[in-house]
Amino acid sequence: MTKKNNQLMITEHGAISTILGKETYFNGILTFKKPLQISGQFEGEIISDGYLYISEEAVIKANIKAHTVIVGGHVTGNVVALERIEMLSTGKVNGNIKTAKLQIANGVVFDGNCEMIPPK
Repeated sequence: MTKKNNQLMITEHGAISTILGKETYFNGILTFKKPLQISGQFEGEIISDGYLYISEEAVIKANIKAHTVIVGGHVTGNVVALERIEMLSTGKVNGNIKTAKLQIANGVVFDGNCEMIPPK
């Protein structure tokens, strides 16, 4: 669950203090530990034990492996979330997902396979 508190987004893993903004383009391998929000474009690979929030404006072309992934934007690639994946109503995922918990809102576009794994 995410809550906004004076523009600072609070998650169950702490506050999101790092944001790749709307005007940001990143290509490569991204690793992080603290909660991260992507609002721009990203291509490559994302590997983390942390919390990843993909905002409504984001366009991601990457395979993702993280603890928790919240999808509000467009993701092309496979997503593995050891804890959970939450797809918001604006989310689009073209790729396979693997997770212990899955939440999908009305309006989500999902084209791929889903594999449920035991919780860690």
